[in-house]
Amino acid sequence: MIQRTLGKTELQISVLGYGAWGIGGSMWIGADDDESLRALRRAIELGVNFIDTAAGYGAGHSERLVGRVVRDSAETVYVATKIPPKNMQWPSRAGVHVSEAFPADWVVEQTEASLERLGLDRIDVQQFHVWSDEWIDQGDWRDAIEQLKRDGKIGAFGVSINDHQPANAVRLVESGQVDTVQVIYNVFDQSPEDELFPACEAASVGVIVRVPFDEGSLTGRIRPDTEFPDGDFRHRYFGGDRKQQVWERAQAVATDLEVPIDELAEIALRFCVTHPAVSTAIPGMRTVRNVERNVAAVNLGPLSEAQLAALRPHRWVRSFYG
Repeated sequence: MIQRTLGKTELQISVLGYGAWGIGGSMWIGADDDESLRALRRAIELGVNFIDTAAGYGAGHSERLVGRVVRDSAETVYVATKIPPKNMQWPSRAGVHVSEAFPADWVVEQTEASLERLGLDRIDVQQFHVWSDEWIDQGDWRDAIEQLKRDGKIGAFGVSINDHQPANAVRLVESGQVDTVQVIYNVFDQSPEDELFPACEAASVGVIVRVPFDEGSLTGRIRPDTEFPDGDFRHRYFGGDRKQQVWERAQAVATDLEVPIDELAEIALRFCVTHPAVSTAIPGMRTVRNVERNVAAVNLGPLSEAQLAALRPHRWVRSFYG
C-alpha cells in the first residue's frame, strides 16, 4: 500500500483510508456489524492504516466499532474522528458565530466522549465536522485545541469542509491554524483543485478526500431503476430524476475513457489519489469485497495524463445534499 505524509503531521498514512460513516447504522442502511468488523480488519491486513469516523455516525456506533478493531490490531492504525457542531447545523450557515457551534468547553467535552467510545488514549486527528472561514478569529475554540494537544489527547487538528464549498477553508489553511482538511473531491466535483489544493500544498496541510464515488454514482451502479432501503439518505440524495442524471453522466465518463462501466469505480478512486495534494481518500467500505476491490484499485497507481485529460470535461459541480 502506498503511503503519504499527512501534511505537517509527519504521520505516514495509507493513500487509501477507511471511511466509517457507512458502518454507523444510520442514514446508510444495511450495514451488518459483523461484516463491518471483518471489513475493517481486512483493510488493516491489506495495509490501510488510516480510519476516519465521527461522533455523529450512528450516535457514536461507528466510533465504537472502529475502536474495537484498532485496540485489537497489532498494526499501527491512525484514527481520525469529528466533533459535531453544538447547534447541530450541517452545513454551517453564514452569520452564525462559532460560539454556537464549537465553544471551547464543547470541544473538550466531545473529545473526551469520543475517546471513551473509541477506548483510546489519543485521537490522531480531531476535526470539526463543519467549518466556516468566518470563524477563524472568533471564539475560544483555538484554546481548547491547543490544550488538547498539550494534554496528549489529540495529535493533529483538522476540519471537514462544508459540502461542495472548498474555498470556504482557504483562509484557515493560510492562517496556519489547521493541520488537515477533509473535502469532497471526485471526478464530478474537481473544484478543490482551483484554490484549496494549491493553498494546502503551500502550507503543508494534509488533504483527506471524502465522497470519491459521489455517494455511489461514480461506481456506475446507480441506475434509473435503483432502489434504496427504507430510511436510507440516498432516497433524498438521488431523488427525482437524479438517478437518471448520474447514470447518463457515468456512462459518458466510461465512454470517454473507453472502459466498461464496471471499471468506473476503479478509475474514480485512482483519480482522487493521483493529485499530489491528496494525502488519502476515504471511501466507505462496508464489506470485505469492497475493501479488496478498492485496495487493488489504488495499488494500480496514478492515472495517466491522457486519462486525466479525458476526465476534465466531466466536471459537474452541484449539490444533491440540499
